[in-house]
Amino acid sequence: MSIIPFDDRDGVIWFDGALIPWREARLHILSHGLHYASCVFEGERAYNGAIFKMDEHHRRLHASANILGFEIPYTVEQINAASMAVLRENGLVDAYVRPVAWRGSEMMGVSAQETRIHVAIAAWPWPSYFSPEMRAKGIRLMRAPYRRPSPECAPVHSKAAGLYMICTMSKHAAEAKGYHDCLMLDYRGRIAEATGANIFLLQDGVLHTPIPDCFLDGITRRTVIELARARGIEVVERAILPEELANTSEVFLTGTAAEVTPVGEIEGHTFKVGEVTRTLMDAYANAVRNPAEASAA
Repeated sequence: MSIIPFDDRDGVIWFDGALIPWREARLHILSHGLHYASCVFEGERAYNGAIFKMDEHHRRLHASANILGFEIPYTVEQINAASMAVLRENGLVDAYVRPVAWRGSEMMGVSAQETRIHVAIAAWPWPSYFSPEMRAKGIRLMRAPYRRPSPECAPVHSKAAGLYMICTMSKHAAEAKGYHDCLMLDYRGRIAEATGANIFLLQDGVLHTPIPDCFLDGITRRTVIELARARGIEVVERAILPEELANTSEVFLTGTAAEVTPVGEIEGHTFKVGEVTRTLMDAYANAVRNPAEASAA
């Protein structure tokens, strides 16, 4: 498979207030964000030329930066307008959108109070995170070698770049063993999420999902909870132990990239792609292309 590098593409990227040619969107090797992970980002999808829950994503970008101790020098409204300009200038209708903010190169060390905050927004075509074949029968997960840290040990409610290091390492470990992704536990040994998506379990007709007290309360997660409850499906947010997989009939992941993706296996436990999962897959697919219906759910 031929890979198109992300630094060598046609198009434009919004960088610090202006649209510039894609290949010119560069940062210095001594940028603080690269060395110390002082970087936050969002993952968004555009459907039919509109970015789903755009305002929520950009408010979270600001909140993530504040948690890391810096302020984004553009308002939510300015980032909204810039994101739409990126779509328009690149001729994109259905796309993945990536806003990112990071500390620059003015200071190199743990302390970086005087660094400039940079912001960039890129967008590109991206199909489903998992192939249609995987989604049809459910993806396979293994137990992640790393756990989600305690809120006392990391800024767990920020969508911060550094928190994804263990996700990359865990996903690589899974792929090396023939799995598609990982089930991550939290620091207490409870079910938390996958490497880049939240998780739901169906038990006796009721949906259960972990309380997001040490990982992100995903925007897609919240949307799916609303869609489920609007359809009369009970949703319970609670602590969930790995042993409960034995009493679970359906499992699915939710996320901007994953959308609603069924899980067919987690290390020996098998699940069907059942009625509830299919209902919410269809409901979410409709909601992202008809946002007014999602808001009414």
